Parts: sequence; structure tokens; C-alpha cells
Amino acid sequence: MTIKTLKHSKHGILYFNICMSIGFALLLLVFRIQFTNSTFYLFLVWNLFLAGIPFAITQVFKISTKLRAVKILCFFVFFTWLLFLPNSPYIITDLVHLHNDRSNLVWLDLFLVFVFAFNGLLLGLLSMLDMFALIRQHYGSRVAKYTLFKVCLLSGYGIYLGRFLRFNSWDITTKPARLFLQIIQSLEEPKVWCITFAFGGFLWILFSVLQSVLQIREHQSIDQMTN
Repeated sequence: MTIKTLKHSKHGILYFNICMSIGFALLLLVFRIQFTNSTFYLFLVWNLFLAGIPFAITQVFKISTKLRAVKILCFFVFFTWLLFLPNSPYIITDLVHLHNDRSNLVWLDLFLVFVFAFNGLLLGLLSMLDMFALIRQHYGSRVAKYTLFKVCLLSGYGIYLGRFLRFNSWDITTKPARLFLQIIQSLEEPKVWCITFAFGGFLWILFSVLQSVLQIREHQSIDQMTN
């Protein structure tokens, strides 16, 4: 087996496991719909779709050398990726719907939201690993770490914009004036900074832990090959 074939095989395993995890979430939702005759949590499918966009962007960008060759396009892709990244951890905030009257199966609904939130976080973290590798390739590890740290904080603030101010990722093009005004006004609220640092810090910690685990696995593989 060649290195190229092995590489594609590893990607195939990753995609299969991701599809299996998402499939489990969808089956769980179908079970709840059949059991309760309620489509209340159907919005989780849309939220998970949005959470998967950053992963799709980095996968395409990582594979296509032509896209990476155009510097202006690189910045555009990064900006688009950044706009959609908050959707990945955003699903955690859907736990708020457990207080809704239509959420009458607390433990099932809690597990359902958790599974969707896990998948959203997983897709977001995987896309962050890809983006880190792409930035490190051109600008070095220090710049990549500093950039991803700021990205995590911006994602934390993006969660606030989505959950409390009800903005979407694309509102920067459809409602730019209103979005800018709301951003300026929100900076004076203490809750904004709490949400930003809480979710941003949590995302950074998860990213750092996952990165550390992968680095250990990589060093172990190298040691096994040299021994």
C-alpha cells in the first residue's frame, strides 16, 4: 500500500465515522418524533448542517491546491470559515429548549441535544485542526496558535450574537448596518464578555487537548517506525 493510498484510506475512515455519528443523531431524532408525534427538535438538523459548513470548507480547501494558490481567495475562504465556525459550538446553547413545554421527555431530550452538540463540536474542532495546519504551513506555529486563539474568542462572541441577538452567519451581508450597530451596543454589557470568554475559552481548551492527543499519537507512531 502506497502512502497516498494510506492517506486516502485514513480520510475514508474519518468520513465514515463522522457519517455514523451523525446518522446516530438523526436516528435518535426520528425515534423521538415517532415516540412523541412532535417535530419540535427538528431544528437541530438545520443547526447541525450549519455546524458542518466549516468542516466542509477546510476539507475542500485542504484538497484543492488551486484554491490555496490564490492569496485573495485564501483570505476570503478564511473569512467565510470564520463566519460559520460559531455554529459548531452553538448547538450547546440549544439546551435552553429543555425548558420548553414541548420538551416533555427530559432525559431523552437532554441526550438528543447532547448528541447533536457533540457532532457539531466535533466537526468544528476537526475544521480548526485543518485550518491550524494550513496557517502553520505558510506562517509558522506561533502565528497559527495565536490566530486560532483569537478565532475561539470570536466564536464565543458569535454564539452570543446568535443566541441572544438572533443573528445568523449570513446577516453580515443581508443586515450589515443593524449587525454593526448591535455589536457596538453589546460591548457595554457584562454578559457579552462572560459568554465570549466562557465559550471561547472552552473551545480553545478542547482544541488544545485534541491537538495534544494527536501530537502524542504522532510521536508514538514515529517512535514505532524508528525502532
